Amino acid sequence: MLNIVLHEPEMPANTGNIGRSCVITGARLHLIEPMGFNLSEKMLKRAGLDYWPRLDVTTYADYDDFLTKNSDARIFYATTKAKHRYTDVEFHDGDYIMFGKESAGIPEEILIKHPDQCIRIPMLPEERSLNLSNSVSIILYEALRQLDFKGLEDEGELHRLHW
Repeated sequence: MLNIVLHEPEMPANTGNIGRSCVITGARLHLIEPMGFNLSEKMLKRAGLDYWPRLDVTTYADYDDFLTKNSDARIFYATTKAKHRYTDVEFHDGDYIMFGKESAGIPEEILIKHPDQCIRIPMLPEERSLNLSNSVSIILYEALRQLDFKGLEDEGELHRLHW
């Protein structure tokens, strides 16, 4: 199982979308406070649809609380400030992939301590960043691809017709 970590997320719609992605891929979601919303917010539920009640989600008081409760975690830090691309690393089952808040990303004080675990999604140099939920999807599905989509269905079925 992969772990998605949101460090101080600000937008409930992004977190709802990410929660939905976690449910359909079997990933666990970790939310580090403070957040820009509360978990009962309408926009969060709207974006997460009926998936939200099935989400495996844990909240933490702050980054130190997260580290204390996940002391053995192998963490990758998704940031625009990284040397390594997300496709350059080898993901393992149980890995944690952390994403920062929409307005500022992961604090540089955290990134500077883990330069070899910082990963980025390539983009044009003059652009700032992708939407948070899109970034999570891109990296989550690369990790799942590397794990051969373990536990996920291999083929879908048509609703009315047959192959």
